[in-house]
Amino acid sequence: MMSKANKGIYAASLTPVDKNGEPDAQKLVDYCRWNVEQGLDGVAPLGTTGEGNSLPLSFRVALPQVFAQAGFGSAQVIFGTGSCATGDAIVATRAALDAGFCNVLVLPPFYFKNAPEDGLYAYYARLIEKIGDARLRIYLYHFPLMSMTPISVSLIQRLKADFGPIIAGLKDSSGDFEGALKFVEAADDFDVFPSNEGVLLRALESGCGGIISATTNASAALARLTLDSTGSQAADHQETLTAVRMAISKHPLSAALKQIEAWRTGDDTWLPVFPPQTGLTRQQAEQLRDDLEALEPRAGILGRRRVAA
Repeated sequence: MMSKANKGIYAASLTPVDKNGEPDAQKLVDYCRWNVEQGLDGVAPLGTTGEGNSLPLSFRVALPQVFAQAGFGSAQVIFGTGSCATGDAIVATRAALDAGFCNVLVLPPFYFKNAPEDGLYAYYARLIEKIGDARLRIYLYHFPLMSMTPISVSLIQRLKADFGPIIAGLKDSSGDFEGALKFVEAADDFDVFPSNEGVLLRALESGCGGIISATTNASAALARLTLDSTGSQAADHQETLTAVRMAISKHPLSAALKQIEAWRTGDDTWLPVFPPQTGLTRQQAEQLRDDLEALEPRAGILGRRRVAA
């Protein structure tokens, strides 16, 4: 049975690259399973950190079925399906639903800048009407730094009024926590997920649904420990969690997180990123390692991860 995404801690999942330079679906699924075992409430593949807009549509359409075969539940996964072309968004969203996953994270069409609100409304409305399935749950993706196409409170309210529970929430990657709280207040039954676990405890106390973060790929266990602790211990863990976020965020996130995974597994095939991104320079990698080692052992980021053969 399909159900709305869990509240709590998510990672915006990495996409590994195979020996032919193509996205590796099975390795991605195995990695997501491991992160859930570390304490995540769910995963969000094919987003910005997962380099979703650098991946072929054929891969994005095929991936949900691989997650289904691996036993992931509907409430554990939010697939990125937003595209510049409405038709591509429809195809990717329908593939998720057909595989048993109703929760999708949908960027606005980001090529044409300064799109009017009526145009953005038309994009989401067409997606919903063409899918034609009341089980669909859309999480709007507000990332104005990258998309140059912000989501407004008034757009949320229009969509919510017309499509009700299908408009399920929003990922806020703006970095503006006060702005995120305005989204929380925009509508009832609307789960807002800031993208920064540095505000994990504040976000949950303020009515957010949780967080969907790039850097929880590295800090899933620490994020869970933070959430499950109380009092001064929770505050201490939150301080460490924030420091980890800051150390990784000095660098391009996909490349930095893949470097961490290569260290954890001893597997340098984790290092490649998809064009036009590039991997870390030697200097960047050395700085990242130094910063993370300074936070050990309380952060627990660099411990070796066992990988099934």
